[in-house]
Amino acid sequence: MAKKSYTASIEEIESILRQIETEALDVDVLTEKVQRAAELIKSCKEKLHKTDSEVQKILDDMA
Repeated sequence: MAKKSYTASIEEIESILRQIETEALDVDVLTEKVQRAAELIKSCKEKLHKTDSEVQKILDDMA
């Protein structure tokens, strides 16, 4: 499965949060949703750290 873009991941996280807040989810479905959100959050954090490192390298090279 191809990795989602940062924006697509955030949109999916927001969708999951809306479902959790507004729907009476079965415990098994809730567990799946929370696990999926955790995976997406981890992916977003990795992308942010990678971007931060790349920007810092560019700035260091400019100095």
